[in-house]
Amino acid sequence: MGSHRRSAASGFDKGACAALAVLSAATAALAAVPSTPAAAAPQDGTRAEVDRLYEEAERATEAYDAADERADTLRRAAALAQDRVARQQQRVNSMREELGSLAGAEYRSGGVDPSLALLFADDPADYLDKAAVLDRIGDRQAGRLRDLQNALRALAQERAETRRTLRELESSRTAVARHKRAVEDKLARARRLLNSLPPAERGDHRRASRSARPELPDLGGGVPASGRAAAAVAAARSALGRPYVWGANGPSGFDCSGLMQWSYARAGVHLPRTSQAQRYAGRQVPLSQARPGDLVVYRSDASHVAMYMGHGQVIHAPYPGAPVRYDPVRMMPVSSVTRV
Repeated sequence: MGSHRRSAASGFDKGACAALAVLSAATAALAAVPSTPAAAAPQDGTRAEVDRLYEEAERATEAYDAADERADTLRRAAALAQDRVARQQQRVNSMREELGSLAGAEYRSGGVDPSLALLFADDPADYLDKAAVLDRIGDRQAGRLRDLQNALRALAQERAETRRTLRELESSRTAVARHKRAVEDKLARARRLLNSLPPAERGDHRRASRSARPELPDLGGGVPASGRAAAAVAAARSALGRPYVWGANGPSGFDCSGLMQWSYARAGVHLPRTSQAQRYAGRQVPLSQARPGDLVVYRSDASHVAMYMGHGQVIHAPYPGAPVRYDPVRMMPVSSVTRV
């Protein structure tokens, strides 16, 4: 009996040991499986989507800036054209009044052909079409009539050009509104995605975005290319910490090209409004020869721009939620470097 108990106990002990070994192996296997990637994968995808939306919003912002600049130019052109039309109309009215007084006086004295009455038709084009009467009128009236005819033609041309400008202005305003909607839509989607991340993840994304990329710390020297470049560098440094505001060119907020335009304006240099146009605002140099004040343009479509500050650093307006700051020059693919 005792032997049977010992044998049973021995069998139980072996079974229990085997079970414990299986449990230990399973526990070890579970412990070896990383839990973070499964949770992090969707968040990594969310962060990548936020970055993509910010890039698309930046492209739309530059398109908005271009359309808005074009609309401003057209508004000024339309105002000047309308002013020219008004002055030309006033000149035509004065000429007609003077000619009418002269013709009336000569008619009363019997010295004008009755066909001159054609000049006082309601439709100016009507009597201009019948300008053959000029050879039946005295030289003095004929010269004045020719002047009036030329003035009326100039007036018609000015009016036609003004109408074209106003149509183009309306088209540009439509483009501004379209690009504005595109920017706002992409930024709203980016904000929603960013807010869906845990608070710690949101902070990590803001800290890691762009500035965490590897850099060559001693790229380029610390001497500005010129006195105006030095003034632009000082202006850009003074803007550090100010918020990114899409479509803005200072002084309280900036988008990327707006910061460059504002900084160089402080140095007395006018830059175009968009990063694409700023790319050609001077002489292009290799990145290895970049000096403070040079414009560093990013991506193949030149949709982002920053100012080189020396030693591998730039100042730029990164994206909504990130203030004007320093970042490594190689934070994104460099497209070109322009020396203004």
